[in-house]
Amino acid sequence: MTAFNNDKYISIQSEHIRERIAMFGNKLYLELGGKLFDDMHASRVLPGFMPDSKLTMFTQLRDLLEIIIVLSAQDIERNKVRQDLGITYDEDVLRLREAFIERGFTVSAVVITHYTGQRSADDYRLRLERQGIRVYYHYTIEGYPHNVELIASAEGFGRNDYVETSRPLVVVTAPGPGSGKMAVCLSQLYNEHARGNEAGYAKFETFPVWNLPLKHPLNVAYEAATADIQDVNMIDPFHLEAYGKTAVNYNRDIEIYPVLETLFASIYGQSPYKSPTDMGVNMVGFCIEDDEAVREASKQEIIRRYFQALCRMANGAVNDNEVQKIALLQKQVGINTGYRNAVLAARERHALAGYKPYAHCAAIELHDGRIITSEAGPLLGSSAALLLNVMKELAGIDHSVKLIPQEMIAPIQNTKIRYLHGKNPRLHTDEVLVALSVLSQEDEQCRRALDTLPLLKGCQAHSTVMLKEIDARTFQKLGVDITCDPAKK
Repeated sequence: MTAFNNDKYISIQSEHIRERIAMFGNKLYLELGGKLFDDMHASRVLPGFMPDSKLTMFTQLRDLLEIIIVLSAQDIERNKVRQDLGITYDEDVLRLREAFIERGFTVSAVVITHYTGQRSADDYRLRLERQGIRVYYHYTIEGYPHNVELIASAEGFGRNDYVETSRPLVVVTAPGPGSGKMAVCLSQLYNEHARGNEAGYAKFETFPVWNLPLKHPLNVAYEAATADIQDVNMIDPFHLEAYGKTAVNYNRDIEIYPVLETLFASIYGQSPYKSPTDMGVNMVGFCIEDDEAVREASKQEIIRRYFQALCRMANGAVNDNEVQKIALLQKQVGINTGYRNAVLAARERHALAGYKPYAHCAAIELHDGRIITSEAGPLLGSSAALLLNVMKELAGIDHSVKLIPQEMIAPIQNTKIRYLHGKNPRLHTDEVLVALSVLSQEDEQCRRALDTLPLLKGCQAHSTVMLKEIDARTFQKLGVDITCDPAKK
């Protein structure tokens, strides 16, 4: 049994959204928080949740929905970058649009929010329109979100471009947080109402899980994942007052709810919701079948986020507030970095090596509890050595066997240094896999080693130094959850 029932989730989540569409006269604007696909956080903390589960779920509603992608003019102006992909938000809009269309979804428009006449936004709009993409502007409203009288007026939402839509479900998504998705939904509600059309709003946010305890590790892992934007999980006081029941939400939704309630009342005559939790349609909590496994996965994620923040701080990307917050979250669930077995093993190997400057070490914990370690040498980096060691272990190949002969490694190193002007002659993980692939045409052991790669998905690993981008990407593609000490090579 897996920890999370993905099939059940797809079924009941799609049905719940259908019910919410019907609640508003067959027109619903659904704000989508998080990622519609490639949701690796959810798949890590909910073993069994597939990274494209939400996209698969929406496939069942494909004939009913269209998608609006939202991008802030401020993010265009400052070339904001997605950390996980290394591309700017404006490029990610095009990536998302193409991915949606390839899967058979209709992308009706791109909305540029927080528009104040930025030249970069004008240039971007022209670029999209030349590709046949409909683009709309939504303007900055003074006093948003608290100046309700201005917001819900012809000079507020009424000034925004009205996005023509034709389907019952309009999913509003964006490359990342702070893009203005909620404001786009509310603006559309105002303008639909002004045109005599009935429409509703709902929010689809996977985390925090409203029907789990506030301090459940799954919800704490969400706080760790959003420590950079200082999200805080809270008991929803409006839900408690209205129903006498405890529900978990987060600070931004709770803080904004009184304003939303007033906006809803100005549009509908009265608010259709009694609490921010009421606005949500998330059914994840009903699909967990092994709570202990989810707790364990979530604890590993909290530690992973802690190491990630440490490394980002070492690179100057964040201050210590994010690190301190996640350290406190670790204490809340009773763990520290020593809870992660791969961390202890890698550091122990490093200690045995005498902490030499070049003695970078790594370790990986397999699903059955076995731990494999490695150390950098003159031919291989610690990540490449770890990959070879774990493949040999899983394939039952003696560790003394050299899968890649030295006479093959030397020419690769020569090319890296002599022709590509590199400074590090050691092979990276991708170079090791390419070499094994070439050798596997004639070598049965190399074939067997490569065949073990799918077994690495979900394994936990640690490195005593920060990985090069290429090694980090290789482990990510293999599904290995790797952490790093904030030390540079």
